[in-house]
Parts: sequence; C-alpha cells; structure tokens
Amino acid sequence: MAFFPITLHQPRRLAVGAGTVASVGSFAGDVGSTLIIATPITAAFVDRLQIGGRIRVFDGIPGEPDIKTLDAALAAAREARPDLVVGLGGGSVLDVAKLVAALWDTDQTLADVAGPNRVAGRTTQLVQVATTAGTGSEAGIRALITDPVKGSKIAVESPHLIADLAVLDPELTFSVPPTVTAATGVDAMAHCVEAFTNRRAHPMIDGFARMGIQLVGQYLARAVRDGHDTQAREGMMLASYYGGICLGPVNTAAGHAIAYPLGTLLHLPHGLANAIVFPHVLAFNQPAVAQKTAEVARALGLGENLSQHALRDAAHGYCAGLGIEMSLAAHGARQEDLERFAADAHAIRRLMDNNPVDMSVEDVAAIYKAAF
Repeated sequence: MAFFPITLHQPRRLAVGAGTVASVGSFAGDVGSTLIIATPITAAFVDRLQIGGRIRVFDGIPGEPDIKTLDAALAAAREARPDLVVGLGGGSVLDVAKLVAALWDTDQTLADVAGPNRVAGRTTQLVQVATTAGTGSEAGIRALITDPVKGSKIAVESPHLIADLAVLDPELTFSVPPTVTAATGVDAMAHCVEAFTNRRAHPMIDGFARMGIQLVGQYLARAVRDGHDTQAREGMMLASYYGGICLGPVNTAAGHAIAYPLGTLLHLPHGLANAIVFPHVLAFNQPAVAQKTAEVARALGLGENLSQHALRDAAHGYCAGLGIEMSLAAHGARQEDLERFAADAHAIRRLMDNNPVDMSVEDVAAIYKAAF
C-alpha cells in the first residue's frame, strides 16, 4: 500500500536558542508599522523584540479565541495598517496573528477562508514568537477559532499562514507555571503521538514525531520541576515545534477530537483537555498500532510489554505525576454533559477519520466516563 502524498510547509526562517527573541528587530529592519498580537502577560516581552518604527500592541486574546476576538484584532490591524504582524504568545495568539496578517487588507472573511486552501494570499510579513511549548502553532499552516454559537472550532488551513520567521527562545517560557508547562507539554507530545499512530502516518513525519516524543520524555519533567532550566525549556520548545510540523501534512486524530468539546463547552485550556484524554486514547488505539505505541511507552519511561490496562494506568500516572489534575469532575464536568461531549467529538470527522481504529459514539462516551 502506498503512503498518502504529503506537502511539508515550514517557516522560511527559524531562530532557536536563548536570546534569539532579539533577532526579530534585525529581521524587521526599517519596517514602517508593526502590529503585535499578544496577551496582557506576553505584552511584557515587546521590548525584547527590539523592533523600530511605529508599534501597536493588541493584547485582547483570551485562552480560546473566538470570532469576536478575531474581529477586534482585525479592526486594530485596519487602524494600524501594519507592514509586519508579530504573534507573541501561545497557540491562541499565534493562530490569531496568522489570520490577521492574511486577512486585514482583503475582503475575505473568516467564513470565506474556513477549511483548506481558501486564503487568497498575503502581502504582510508575519513573525511568530512562541512563549509556550505546546501547540507548535509557530511551525504550521493552520489556525483555529471558536464559534461560540455552534460551540465548535473553525479550522483555516493555508500555506499563506506560514511565518516568515519563527522564534523559539526558551527564556520567554521561564515564567510559565508548572501546571501549564505540564499540560502544554503533554499537548505537544499528543500532536506527535497522534500523527505517529495515524491512519495517514508518513515515514518523514514519523521522524519528526519520534524526535518530539523523545524530547518530551527527556525534558518535560525537568521543565516542570525547574522553570529556569534553559536546556529543558529549549528541548520542550523543539518538541512543540516538531509537533507543529506533524500537524500540517498528517494532523491529529481521535485524541484531539475528544479534547475539543472540553475546550469549547467546558472551557478547559487546550493543553489540559488533551492531557486528560491522552492516556485513554493511547490505550484504546494500542491493539491497532502496537509497535508504535510500544515506542511511545519506551520514550516516556512507562514500561515494556504493557497490556492495554497497564498502559492506560502508566500513562495516567505519568501525567498525574507532572501535577496535572486528571479528573474531568474536578474541572467542573457533569455526568449529564458527557453524551453531548461524545456526540460533538464523534462529529469532528476531519480528525476522527485519521484514527487508526474506528470509534463509535459509545467508545467516545466510554473515554469521557473513564476520565470523569
């Protein structure tokens, strides 16, 4: 059987290492006007970019950006008329920055570009500066925006969303709290694992996925333990970046589909939702992808020759050991919500159809119940 054909898009330039945030200024050069998309917390890093010219900061980005957030950011861009857009933050910020750079000076709306390859083009330069190690959004061509009415995510995918420069400076992640470091780190790993064990898996992407999973095994616990461990922080930023590369050509599968309703309906942060679901989906898929699952278990130090039950317990213990509260009930979920979650997750066919095992709505509901 032939592999699915893939096309790989990566940022035109990538700067990795402590202090590389300062390279944004030299990249920007004599830029006239810059719009920086940030949060109130990441806006504190603006001076480190060392950009000249006119600067406007838009910092109204919540944890799960919705259509209203994007509209406000586009309005700010239309006032600022930027030559350069800089995303300075985690995945939510970087996703909004992509769409703002592509759409602010066109007539295209979010509805016009939803789905694959519908963005007409982009004339504004885009720099993506990651301040967390989780989504890997700085690496990719996809942006997600929540539709609050439907309670689901709108996905836009286009090569026109790729960054001209991506920056992975571990010093920007020093202040990320341990629980957020843990959850976003498991999210980065889930990107790699779900692409690795995917129906559309590809040997080239398997290489990036393996590197990402091994880096998480090596560095995540260290980064949680000591937020100023530069090597561990850099290792996790690379793991996150590799996960972002996995998303373009292959994408995630059931794990992310099951996590999404926890973000849109229960309002859990994306990384946390993925961490809670991760052990259950890893074990569910094990019989179909036994060899690759064994590789994942080995890289994370979970053990050898594990049964499905033992694998789930070991992966659950791994996540809980990082300080992640793994019970949905503890995060405010109610038993009566689980069926709605399951119906919504099962309907996300763009991801569910990638899973190595077909999942029924009952299978999905059983995972929520096990995580409850």
